[in-house]
Amino acid sequence: MKQFIEARAGVIRQLFSIACLLALSVTCTAEILALTADRIIDGNSKKALRNSAIVIDGELIIAIGGHEIIPDGARVIDFGDATLMPGMIDAHMHPQLVTGDYQTHHVQRSSAYKTLHAAVTLQKNLLAGWTGIRIMGDGDIHYGDIDLKRTIDEGTIIGPHIAVAGHYLSITGGGGDVNYMSPEQAIIADGLIVDGVDEIRRAVRTEIKYGSDWIKILATGAYQSVGDDPKNVSFSTEELAAAVEEATRQGVPVAAHAHATAGIKQAVLAGARSIEHGTFLDDEVIDLMVEHGTWLIPTIYIGDYYLIEGTLRENERNTYYIEHERPIWIGWLKKAHKKGVKIGVGLDFGTGYSPNVFAREFATLTEIGMSNMEAIQAGTRVNAEMLGWDDKLGTLAAGKLADIIAVPGNPLDDISLLEKVSFVMLGGRILKAPDIPAPANGVLLQ
Repeated sequence: MKQFIEARAGVIRQLFSIACLLALSVTCTAEILALTADRIIDGNSKKALRNSAIVIDGELIIAIGGHEIIPDGARVIDFGDATLMPGMIDAHMHPQLVTGDYQTHHVQRSSAYKTLHAAVTLQKNLLAGWTGIRIMGDGDIHYGDIDLKRTIDEGTIIGPHIAVAGHYLSITGGGGDVNYMSPEQAIIADGLIVDGVDEIRRAVRTEIKYGSDWIKILATGAYQSVGDDPKNVSFSTEELAAAVEEATRQGVPVAAHAHATAGIKQAVLAGARSIEHGTFLDDEVIDLMVEHGTWLIPTIYIGDYYLIEGTLRENERNTYYIEHERPIWIGWLKKAHKKGVKIGVGLDFGTGYSPNVFAREFATLTEIGMSNMEAIQAGTRVNAEMLGWDDKLGTLAAGKLADIIAVPGNPLDDISLLEKVSFVMLGGRILKAPDIPAPANGVLLQ
């Protein structure tokens, strides 16, 4: 066995050298880097790896396994009693929305102003360990988040990997409309207001034209918007089917905000890739989600947060939810998890939040019967699979991007340790480490 291990390590070193000489796919750097820690959570295994190492060349992981895979001459960083794991992925965020009366904030500031603030928000979250973000529509009349994604992809600024739905589609009077102004006020709503099949098709095409790689549709009412009810179903079956059909025809997935039971069912049957929230589940809906392979992003913690903070216009509605609806919902989520619904991590937060609170969604997933490992995988591997990023993100394996974070101690014993990320690597680049001074105001420069 020892001879096999030594031979394997030798082959790895030879392959690295040949790839560098031929300028093949392995990125060649001045040094090979190896990260070691007491525990490595790779995103796939049921248990943490022990006495293991991650070997990195350039932006890629090139090997993961026992210490014997570390090539001669590699620089080794040992984290000791810490846990290395994939960067976390938040599948539901609104970086241009603010707390409180978010439904009019979008018209109080320019798209450029809000986009610059969103960039800082995403960088702060990146330093807290969130290396991937899905933006689920935002408080922007234009397409600032798509420009932000483009700027990051081009390397102009540092930021997490981003998937974007530019806006959320809403019916007149729905969760994306502004329902508390007088009829004389010609205010632009925070959502795209679309009624009827033709308007929906045009809106989907427009979103894709300007770079949205997801379509977000408010299939039901919402909790935190004024004048509508989360138990109301917004779009007709024909309208929702048209949205999914139009998006699918252009290779773009649909995320459906859906609380009401009938709205969830309608969205699943129409072919939505993910259900956001899913508050009023039932057995039929759960079975349909399993049958259709639909993801569920429940965003549990945000209601808990606002119970404490109390800064919502709709605080009374949220309090009723916490006291009467949340306990029932947790029971349905336990059943959904047990039956095999694919459940991921999403916060539904915007800008102005302390980055450490985002990790608290993991603890809420343990309430529904997930182990700490399952919860961590929900915010890494499961989300990467939903986003179509699993060829490069979500797990630690050879050939994947070196998006790696470290937390002190063992989050499999204490899930709250995910709030204390001490090391962040994005694509092989170290952005945060104990010996690196924190950037002023959390802003990263190239």
